Amino acid sequence: MASQTSTLAPTDGTETAGGGPDVSGLVDLDGRRFYRIASYDDLPPFFMTLVGASDLWLFISSTGGVTAGREQADRALFTYTTEDKVAAGAGRTGGLTLLRVATAHGTVFWQPFAPRRPGDPNAVRHLYKDPLGTTLVFEETRPDLGLRVRVTWRTAARFGVVREVGVAAIDRHADAEVLDGLVDLLPAGVTVQTQGELSCLLDAYKRAELDDATGLGLVYLNSTLTDKADPSESLATTVAWQVGLADVEHLLSTRHVEAFAAGRPVVAEREVRGEKGAYLVRARLALAPGQERRWSVVADIDQSAADVVRLQELLADPSAAADALAADVARTRTHLDLLVGTADGAQVTGDELAAAHHRANVLFNIMRGGVPADGYTVSTADLRAFVAQRSPRTLTRSAPWFDALGASEQVDDLVERADASGDPDLLRLVREYLPLTFSRRHGDPSRPWNRFAIALTDEHGRTRVDFQGNWRDIFQNWEALAWSFPEYVESMVAVFLDATTADGYNPYRISRSGIDWEVPEPDNPWANIGYWSDHQVIYLVKLLEASRRFHPGRLESMVDRAVFTHADVPYRIATYDQTLREPIATITFDTTAEERVARRVQAEGADGRLVHGPDGDLVRVSLGEKLLLIVLAKLVNLVPDGGIWMNTQRPEWNDANNALVGKGLSVVTLAYLRRALTFARDLLTDDLTTTSELADLLSDVRGALAAHADQAWAGFDDRGRRVVMDALGAAGTAYRTRVYAGFSGTRTRVPAHAVQAFLADALTYVDAALRANRRDDGLYHAYNLLDLRDGARVGHLQEMLEGQVAVLSSGLLTPAEALDLVRALRGSALYRPDQHSYQLYPDRDLPTFLARNLLTAAQAAAAPLLGALVAAGDTSVVLRDVRGDHRFAPGLHNARDLADALDALPGRVPGVTAQQVAHGRAAVLDVFEQVFRHAEFTGRSGSFFAYEGLGSIYWHMVSKLLLAVQENHERAVAVGADAGVVAGLAAAYDDVRRGLGYCKSPEVYGAFPVDPYSHTPAGRGARQPGMTGQVKEEVLARLGELGLRVEDGRVVVRPDLLRPDEWRTAPTTFSFHDVGRRAQELWLPAGSLAFTFCQVPVVYRRVDAPGAALAVVAHRADGTRVEGVGGVLDAATSRCVFRRTGDVVRIDVQVPARERVHGPRSLVRTGRPF
Repeated sequence: MASQTSTLAPTDGTETAGGGPDVSGLVDLDGRRFYRIASYDDLPPFFMTLVGASDLWLFISSTGGVTAGREQADRALFTYTTEDKVAAGAGRTGGLTLLRVATAHGTVFWQPFAPRRPGDPNAVRHLYKDPLGTTLVFEETRPDLGLRVRVTWRTAARFGVVREVGVAAIDRHADAEVLDGLVDLLPAGVTVQTQGELSCLLDAYKRAELDDATGLGLVYLNSTLTDKADPSESLATTVAWQVGLADVEHLLSTRHVEAFAAGRPVVAEREVRGEKGAYLVRARLALAPGQERRWSVVADIDQSAADVVRLQELLADPSAAADALAADVARTRTHLDLLVGTADGAQVTGDELAAAHHRANVLFNIMRGGVPADGYTVSTADLRAFVAQRSPRTLTRSAPWFDALGASEQVDDLVERADASGDPDLLRLVREYLPLTFSRRHGDPSRPWNRFAIALTDEHGRTRVDFQGNWRDIFQNWEALAWSFPEYVESMVAVFLDATTADGYNPYRISRSGIDWEVPEPDNPWANIGYWSDHQVIYLVKLLEASRRFHPGRLESMVDRAVFTHADVPYRIATYDQTLREPIATITFDTTAEERVARRVQAEGADGRLVHGPDGDLVRVSLGEKLLLIVLAKLVNLVPDGGIWMNTQRPEWNDANNALVGKGLSVVTLAYLRRALTFARDLLTDDLTTTSELADLLSDVRGALAAHADQAWAGFDDRGRRVVMDALGAAGTAYRTRVYAGFSGTRTRVPAHAVQAFLADALTYVDAALRANRRDDGLYHAYNLLDLRDGARVGHLQEMLEGQVAVLSSGLLTPAEALDLVRALRGSALYRPDQHSYQLYPDRDLPTFLARNLLTAAQAAAAPLLGALVAAGDTSVVLRDVRGDHRFAPGLHNARDLADALDALPGRVPGVTAQQVAHGRAAVLDVFEQVFRHAEFTGRSGSFFAYEGLGSIYWHMVSKLLLAVQENHERAVAVGADAGVVAGLAAAYDDVRRGLGYCKSPEVYGAFPVDPYSHTPAGRGARQPGMTGQVKEEVLARLGELGLRVEDGRVVVRPDLLRPDEWRTAPTTFSFHDVGRRAQELWLPAGSLAFTFCQVPVVYRRVDAPGAALAVVAHRADGTRVEGVGGVLDAATSRCVFRRTGDVVRIDVQVPARERVHGPRSLVRTGRPF
């Protein structure tokens, strides 16, 4: 890789599957598959992530601007800053390649990839990225010079960031001088804050030096930045070195770059002080036609003196160093491929882009959610460490149990043995134990508010078993992971439920070490405390549904066993009466409770963050109580006909709708609540033993609902609605008052008929409310507004994509109704034709700057106080311009600011009395609302133009739509719906799918089509790469597309959505890793496809013979075969697949050839709704 002069392959990187050498698409490059964006610089700049199986991170713009480092932003090699600044830093930070090429007409200076200027010679630029995301290649060809330059970025776990350069002579001899390397290298020990705020001071401390013997460059601080009198040594360094070029001169700064470009003398550097560090090498190249010369420049951060000596020893033999580097790069990529393969990222079908996109989705899903370190095999030493951190007392108590274990055990055996021990805490902790690795908190320069951390190994270099994340993120990623590792699904459920609070919500963060929550930060406008609702309901239900799919009966065994705990989050939700008065400020932080929790943590470990009872022991409840509590916590905020009152200081899935807090009603949560209620109805069929507090809450809520259930379908007037609200709110207040004071310790037996009656009444209200929120255009309201001035009036907002997805997911609609909804959606203002997809809400015309703050003459006259203020010469409230028009003062941001300004008028403005202000106050505030219409303000969603803003497509919500439509199609097939409806839903699914990035060209998508991105603003390309919730939904939807389902503990093959273009048209080889983590290959003939499920290869073969039927055969390791019936494998065989025992080595599926009854491609071409 690093040091070679080679002959060019004739077709390397020059042909795509769909066109010639200058067409975007999949190509072969250096023996591997890449996606090429032809003429990438014709696109607006876009951002990318490079990944490897290490703690290295690298974010790069298509401009060439880059930031990289290890573990976190405070360990950066190149300045970590926001995406726009990284893009603008190309040529100044990161890589730099300059050439002076000898021609018949003199020497020509060439800086590949520099911004184009009018009159520049023609150059052809392409960009390549592998689907695994490990390698990015910039390519520029100058036909006039007969030269091509390729710059390749990679990571190597041992050595750091690798930038390889290849210069090729295409059709003639080439003589050139090159200056190449890395610029603006940061020394070790520089934080993001120092980079951003003290960069000029930082430069003064920098020192760069060269080891002449090896060419090793060092960039370090001569001492740490400090103003203290104490000495403060800086004993770590950044290193940079190269292999592949001989007879080079080194530069350690950019002082001589301009001289090189101009052909003036360049002086080599051995030491540079007080300047930005660089590592540049100067060499001469002489190439014959068809020859290429390659070299690599490598850099790493935080190296000790011992590390430097070790590197010197290696570089003493350049050939050995080059080999070691190549092996490290390959090893880093191969290990990543293994991790992705364990989570079923391997697929080969006729739609190569779909398979590549799936691989990328799996990659980013495990980057956020993690992947088991060794399948279902658990290191008992790590389990012991986990229990010790969570509950030292449990570890001490269970010492004999641990002593009886081997060095490693299977997770299901451990759970069974812990259950047999009779120790409820041991069982809880063993069940919660998830041996995940590769997880990290998401963040990158396009998400600067998130601080990522990548810690994959411990101080001894061993795989670190850990996970961490915002609970809103990590549980959704686990849902997809559960389909590859279903034996962990109940552990995921346990982590979720043990983290829910006694008042029915979830704390902010989840990690291996337990739970965490946000604390008040009054001076931070981006910080807030509170609870989300919609995520909580649907994420839990999806995990419970997965458990029931794979393990029928397991949940039932936990319904009435007190094995779950409550998180003791020191938030206190206001009483209902307090909430009525101040619905946007409803949660206080209980400092005393927080201190009590901190003392318990010191004594008990992380279990100190859990709720304790009067006896000092943990409060333990059943699965049935947990599920009821979450449902009840939402229902006490039910507004009949309107939705769930959003009064816990947090918005829903869409953070940008933050202004709905306090005044908003969520139809979205209502829809997801319906799915939870129907699941609970099917699960909670026996009597339950609950805490007396929960039993009373259930009774109170049931009474409140039952008292008015007959009115639900007819609808409520404002006063009647308020009566129901008051009763439900009082029930919630009574329950919270009791549990905040402490659980009593008493238990109550709740009969099944009482639970079922409650669930039936709740479903009546929910169904009636959802039906009431159907709009005249066939869509559904997503959020409503609550007006409490005279009862409880429900107002409506604009249509939003969230509402349609939630209703489709709720189970409310018949298949025909679901089809009607997706057709209405396709014809609505939510559809964006330019992207063939759906935006979160319709874009809208906005008033100009002058028009947005203009009072009509009638409005000004309606508030006489405004005229009096103008006459008095005051400008704190209103201005009158030279044309006589009135406008509110620029310092007023909202009605609170206006109220404060009005309060300050008496005594400050001559002639304006307190009585005059009091008399005119309401009219001024009313005019202010008429002008700005803040009552309809939903938050930053209506104020900005990217992320979740106006005109933006948010790909996570589109992928949720994709999965919801697929679920409705599956339901339509299951219930035997009309063939036209089934076909219509299949067509609708394909129509949504065709709007995804991988179905687009780079010109339309604005980035690499196979890569997931967060959003696409109006008029721009895809933004925020990689770690988006989209990936989880699409991983699940992809399995549905291929037709692999799990029902009642059995593998079911039902390829109803399988497209004809998924079949391979030519033979190929399917490479994958088996359950033993061994690399395997299967030969596939034309007319086949393959993928893995629980790492078992599944091979489909199309059969054209008349009368052919769907057939499924499982091949066992002992050579025997198990034939399925009707496309279904038996439970025992399926269990072997789920448990990854290795007994099933392959599943073959015979699929009869057939024509689909719908034509998705024609839908996209014509633009007509299905």
